[in-house]
Formats: sequence, structure tokens, C-alpha cells
Amino acid sequence: MPWILLTLGLGALAVAFRTTSVGLLVLSLALAAVLIGVGFLQLLARRVDSRSRDVGSMLDPAELQRLRDQARARHEAASGGPDAPLA
Repeated sequence: MPWILLTLGLGALAVAFRTTSVGLLVLSLALAAVLIGVGFLQLLARRVDSRSRDVGSMLDPAELQRLRDQARARHEAASGGPDAPLA
């Protein structure tokens, strides 16, 4: 889809260069700017989407808290309890 928009934008630029009407020139230049801008933003959105992480693999808050509790319990067990002096 972005390539179609970019092609249509270039077509609108071609119309702007070939026309003798000022109204059609302004209209085609505005249309070209919008089409090329939207096409470019869609290309950027595709690139960002292809590099983003899968949302399904993220941890929910309850799972994250459970992992923190496990890590804290392992740390306390390794250091001799929660009241052990810090070295």
C-alpha cells in the first residue's frame, strides 16, 4: 500500500509539472504532498512494527511479582536470611 501511495504522489507531481492551470497546480501539489507523506509514514510504521517485540511474550504484573519474590527468597537464602548484616 505505501508503494501505491508513493506512486500516486509522483503521478500528482507529474500532473503539477504538466498543467497550465494554477488551481490544478495547487491541488495536485497538495495531493502529492499528502500522498507522499502518508506513504512515507506507512513505510516507517512497517519498519517499526517489524522490529518491535511480540506483546504476547511480555510478562504480566502478577508473573513479574512472582519472579521478584522468588529472586528475593533465593537471595535471602544465599545471604543467610533477611536480617543478615551487609558486607
